[in-house]
Amino acid sequence: MSPRYLIVEADGGARGNPGPAAYGCVVREAATGQLLAERADYLGLTTNNVAEYTGLLTGLLLCASLGDVRVDVRMDSKLVVEQMTGGWKIKHENMRALAAKARAAIDPARVRYQWIPRAQNKDADRLVNESLDAVQAGGSGLIVRDF
Repeated sequence: MSPRYLIVEADGGARGNPGPAAYGCVVREAATGQLLAERADYLGLTTNNVAEYTGLLTGLLLCASLGDVRVDVRMDSKLVVEQMTGGWKIKHENMRALAAKARAAIDPARVRYQWIPRAQNKDADRLVNESLDAVQAGGSGLIVRDF
């Protein structure tokens, strides 16, 4: 049986840098674009880059829970894409730890990274803002949607 082919769209953001931060990620079937899951959560005060990496890790862990998969990761963070593909060094310890967890979630040979413009990452970006807005309104910021 061949592996399931999935797409992860991930994003992270901080209002201030560092500042109140959240991540968002979406998992889709590659062949149909069918939405399988959305996740977002508030991270407290941290950097946008840590939030970006947390979105990536969460998306990969979701995919790993679905069994034998190949994954296309699409992110508007040039930094994360370049670091995960080996183009740039990871200097920040928190990001190094998150990158290591991402590599451990799914065999890196089964993951392909692609930088996309922010306009093509609207769903993950929307989740980041939903989470941050929910916290600002007194909620938890956690968003879990399975389809």
